[in-house]
Amino acid sequence: MNDAGDKVRAFYERMPYPPPLDTLDEHRDLYKNSDRRRAQFHLLWPTEPMRGNQEILVAGCGTSQAARYAMREPEARITAIDISEVSLRHTLDLKEKYKLENLEIQRLAIEDVAEIGRPFDQIVCTGVLHHLPDPDAGLRALREVLTQEGAMNIMVYAPYGRAGIYMMQEYCRLLGLGSSDEELQDLSTTLKALSVDHPLRSLLRGATDFDHTEALADALLHPLDRAYTVPQLYEWLERCDMSFGRWVEQAPYSPQCGTIAKTPHAAKLTALPLPAQHTAVELFRGNIVKHKFIVFRDDRIGPCQPITFVGEQWRNYVPIRLPWAISIRERVPSGSAAVLINRAHPFTDLILLINKFEDRLLDAINGKRTLGEILRVAGKDCDEREALDFFKRLWQYDQVVFDASLKV
Repeated sequence: MNDAGDKVRAFYERMPYPPPLDTLDEHRDLYKNSDRRRAQFHLLWPTEPMRGNQEILVAGCGTSQAARYAMREPEARITAIDISEVSLRHTLDLKEKYKLENLEIQRLAIEDVAEIGRPFDQIVCTGVLHHLPDPDAGLRALREVLTQEGAMNIMVYAPYGRAGIYMMQEYCRLLGLGSSDEELQDLSTTLKALSVDHPLRSLLRGATDFDHTEALADALLHPLDRAYTVPQLYEWLERCDMSFGRWVEQAPYSPQCGTIAKTPHAAKLTALPLPAQHTAVELFRGNIVKHKFIVFRDDRIGPCQPITFVGEQWRNYVPIRLPWAISIRERVPSGSAAVLINRAHPFTDLILLINKFEDRLLDAINGKRTLGEILRVAGKDCDEREALDFFKRLWQYDQVVFDASLKV
């Protein structure tokens, strides 16, 4: 490991992040919902039948992420790697407490992942690659241990929404601030004196995480931190022989969702190629702080985004409502039957108003019926074109994922 990598390791030995968890009881209760596992599977592989016996790598597992995956996917073998002994020790404590026999733990740098000696169906690497001395080398190393049809779940920082963080990072460097308890307390006190107009203030208001010294240190004192705009992200993937699949939450990047869809530019935006659409919406929003997305190897067989509403195959899609999406029926706008909200969305404009006809279609979604069967349940008076438009919007607004594995 080079000097930069040693500094990152030492940082996390001193300030493990995310803050360690003593219990996973809340997560265990969440994972009792089989629809949650099914939805997360088809988010990655819409056209494949559900399967559980997978090899999953959590690269840069931190203090608890791999243990949560092992609990959620009891039939899979989970391999956790990290460079921090402290983080791995917290993971080991959770493994022993919850008897997670399907979890293997190893101290290993991402760049050296080939030493494990086997391929993985799924790789999870969230909040890690942007801290590597050479993110390209890290992503290429992960690609080499991903199966040809495997999927990779990545999160990296985005620059525009983190402008205030990067300003205060420079401020901390100028003062030579370290991560001692006293220095962190002084920094926390100083941040309260920031102008209400400072770019960091909006993040401070919305992030309770900053109440923890570990989070404060990770954001403002990390020795190595970079961010990617949407174009830089696409270029990065291409350099590393990877192909973009989809955003984990796609509505924040879509010109067909939210307030931007009501602007005079909506038609021009939707006429652009998808990468340009995503680029434009990132610029329009101006405050995206991180990108969460699914990628595949560039030699994958078949399309990376197979969901399409052209032709007739859509009739065989089985919609699965996302368990973290909710329906509000009280005090809704006049003419609406309900308001649909995905709680994972960071933006308040991404709400979906539905009328009585659409509510009838929504009520027919049970995780088993195909879209074609839902149309039949809706009755002879069902307007198929209107229904198809609604199904598309449910998908675009991250209200459903599709099990498109049924072939005809």
